[in-house]
Amino acid sequence: MQPGKHGSTFGGNPLACIAGLTTLAVMEEEGLLSNAVNQGNLIVSQLKSAIGKHKGVKSIRHKGLMIGIELAIPCIELIEIALLNKLLINVTADNVIRLLPPLIIKEKESTLLASKLSDLILNFLEKNNK
Repeated sequence: MQPGKHGSTFGGNPLACIAGLTTLAVMEEEGLLSNAVNQGNLIVSQLKSAIGKHKGVKSIRHKGLMIGIELAIPCIELIEIALLNKLLINVTADNVIRLLPPLIIKEKESTLLASKLSDLILNFLEKNNK
């Protein structure tokens, strides 16, 4: 990369810098990184318990609250089904359900998410005979 090839209208200005520093301070003060690890582990353990052995589930993986559930079949239609069930998910690569819950998620919400999503996935897989 050469000078002039990359620019940013607001990058590096005092307001952007203080916003970034304040965000990091709040994340540290509120223990959001450890919460992400704990809640991610909780969600994934509940998903593995509920759907992990189903033949239609290829893998369940995560890093903190970045969670991927790989199915054996395409599942794009789950996005709309999830929205109807008040869940916000994404599907990537045709068959990977991607979750990115907020860093402030609590145990009750994590349990509800895992439960509702497990039911949704099981219903979807049974409907599609996989």
